[in-house]
Amino acid sequence: MIGEKIRKIRIIKGFSQEYIADLLQISQSAYSDIERGKTKINLERLKKVALIFEIDVNYILDFHEKQFLTKPIQTSLKEIDNNEKEIIAELFNKERELYKEQIINLKNEIVYLRRKLDENKS
Repeated sequence: MIGEKIRKIRIIKGFSQEYIADLLQISQSAYSDIERGKTKINLERLKKVALIFEIDVNYILDFHEKQFLTKPIQTSLKEIDNNEKEIIAELFNKERELYKEQIINLKNEIVYLRRKLDENKS
């Protein structure tokens, strides 16, 4: 799914949904719908996303994390310099923060849905 590929690249690049949505001149929720596959992305918007990510459109279309996960590791951890270790740690922290953000969003959605259910019961 193209939205999932865009989401993964966005995370790797370290961008928030709000940042990308602002650059695309759409709401964060509309952008989120693209990533979740609820809304299909047209070619023009896909080109804009590629420009924001500073990659070719074909890279988005061909992106698959298994390409990176299945490659054998060529170096041991001892061969990785401190700068690379810092980058890896930063990426893990960004992913951790993204998960925290997703948990908060899910909790807010649950609260909202419970309120709606309570309103419908009344």
